[in-house]
Amino acid sequence: MTNQTQTSGATDFLTLTAPPRGFHENPFPVYSRLREDAPVFQQPDGSFILSRYADLDRIYRDTVTFISDKKAVFGPKFGIGTPLYEHHTNSLVFNDPPLHSRVRSVMVGAMNPKALAAMEPGLIALVDTLLDQMAGTVQVDLIQTFAGAIPINVIGNLLGIPRDQRGPLRDWSLSILGALEPTLTPGQLEIGHQAVRDFKTFLHLIIEDRRNNPADPETDVLTRLILNPDNKLTQTELYQNCIFILNAGHETTTNLIGNALALIDQQPDKRAQLLHNPNLIVAAVEEFLRLESPNQFGNRLTTKDITMHGVTISAGSDLHLCIGAANRDPRQFHDPDEMQLDRRPNKHLSFAGGPHTCVGLTLARMEGRVAVGRFLQRYPNFKLTSGASRGGRLRFRGFSHLPAVLN
Repeated sequence: MTNQTQTSGATDFLTLTAPPRGFHENPFPVYSRLREDAPVFQQPDGSFILSRYADLDRIYRDTVTFISDKKAVFGPKFGIGTPLYEHHTNSLVFNDPPLHSRVRSVMVGAMNPKALAAMEPGLIALVDTLLDQMAGTVQVDLIQTFAGAIPINVIGNLLGIPRDQRGPLRDWSLSILGALEPTLTPGQLEIGHQAVRDFKTFLHLIIEDRRNNPADPETDVLTRLILNPDNKLTQTELYQNCIFILNAGHETTTNLIGNALALIDQQPDKRAQLLHNPNLIVAAVEEFLRLESPNQFGNRLTTKDITMHGVTISAGSDLHLCIGAANRDPRQFHDPDEMQLDRRPNKHLSFAGGPHTCVGLTLARMEGRVAVGRFLQRYPNFKLTSGASRGGRLRFRGFSHLPAVLN
């Protein structure tokens, strides 16, 4: 309940279960109206969209008032005990301590600077191989042949999954993460459940083999998750967080690379700037992340009654944290809709914040830097063609198809 009437006309701002026409292609005018006129905007189901940078930053840091545990939401959405419920209530992102602390410490330890530095030559080789394979092709789909292939192989290497067994991972990931969308058909729900079942079956043999033949825990995340003596995980926690690592590292990085290439195509002067100064790619990746955040919404639940911007939010309310809107908040960013490749400072929220800051942010930045930088140097005159598709998703912003000619 609120103690303030919604701004006049605000009911047409954004209903997550029925977004306005054209929203998937360009949500930013809607985000701007929310941010300025209804920064705490109630949904028909009683949940709230929050859209200002300072509010999201505060919420990410306050883990007492705003919790990540979503059992109360996912029970009705997926059905208690179902595969999707089991996955999303055990994965790192929708948990609070102690599970969050135990799993996160293992992942952070495995993705140490030494391990990540050791991964870069392999990443460069992978990217160059994909670029070679595109040579001479009249038209390519930059998602299917490039952006989507990179994170699947990087995370596959991180977990030590055999290369010849990685084929189904992308489809499983899309189905499981797609179940987080505000509305689902019964068919989409069942596809998500089956993807979790299939993923667990797939992981069983790999996990058992690693138990019997452990790799170097300094560089192999799966070995570290299995053998870490201080943070033993249950079988369910182990399986579901392996799935989480693959999903989280795949979808968002694919979106980062695809969104970046689309932004470069749209602004020839920025393309020229990057070609003239290739070292600018490090800062440019941050700007791509800010402008087109791969993850548009996060979520928290309130543990007590609070008031924000004159709106009373009851304990137990579901909050939709609109990262895409916060990253263009003029209170935080000068000329927020303008792409400034050398923007400083650039404290965007694309990796969330506080204790739940994305554990793979350094890896994602490296993938974006290498993939986009080397692509542009190899194919400086690439041009997007008709047929690009956003895929119709609200929570994740990216392309399902991005046709281009390479020239």
